[in-house]
Amino acid sequence: MARYVDGFVIPVSKKKLAAYRRIAQKAGKIWREHGALAYVETVGDDLKPRWGFPKMAKSRSGETIVFSWIVYKSKADRNRVNAKVMNDPRMQPMMDPKAMPFDMKRMAMGGFEVIVEA
Repeated sequence: MARYVDGFVIPVSKKKLAAYRRIAQKAGKIWREHGALAYVETVGDDLKPRWGFPKMAKSRSGETIVFSWIVYKSKADRNRVNAKVMNDPRMQPMMDPKAMPFDMKRMAMGGFEVIVEA
């Protein structure tokens, strides 16, 4: 069965990680309600600063990296789910750039077609 994944890499201040987690928990519930198959948020635990995620995300002192992904049935299903999520009134307070516990300009994201699923 084909799947589609949206992936995110976000540098987050360690001081704001609890606030990020609260937002992510709410957002995950909304995505799942609208049809996402999985919603996963992870925080860096074994990151090498000279290569890998910290270098790619240009993380600064006092920051960690959040790596997250959302799984969908297909790209078309992703588009349908995301349209519903973006129109869900519960998302509006979380989407205010001033309320974000991270710099949205430094977030990397993209859509990925699954080519191997073991």
